[in-house]
Amino acid sequence: MKKNPKPEKKAPAVAQDLKPDELQSFKEKLLIIRARLRGDVLTMADAALNKNRMEGASEHSAMPIHMADIGSDNFEQEQTLAFAQSEHGLLELVDEALARLQAGTYGTCEDCECRIPKARLDAIPYAIKCVQCAATDEQKR
Repeated sequence: MKKNPKPEKKAPAVAQDLKPDELQSFKEKLLIIRARLRGDVLTMADAALNKNRMEGASEHSAMPIHMADIGSDNFEQEQTLAFAQSEHGLLELVDEALARLQAGTYGTCEDCECRIPKARLDAIPYAIKCVQCAATDEQKR
């Protein structure tokens, strides 16, 4: 019995499909997102890590510290650090998108190599997959 040949990959869609002004618009969006994320990550990490230092200064106070307060503070600190880590992952996606812009491969799906629709890039400028490939990945999870 003959095996079905592998489906041919579509020719990679290169960034020339996007006009220079569109590429510039996406670059500006990505830079704005990156600046916001960098600020958020730094602020959250600083807040979570410096909270204990600020509380340490009040150790000389006569006010006793309740164990439940310490537990709540630790939970908040861990939650803030988890959010910062998530934002850092998003920051990496934005940096990768900026690198693809520079390389001329921005807007190309990393799985099927087809063009990612402009509407998707408008919504998620750091998207690495087209809608179909992203949906397939979600179904696998």
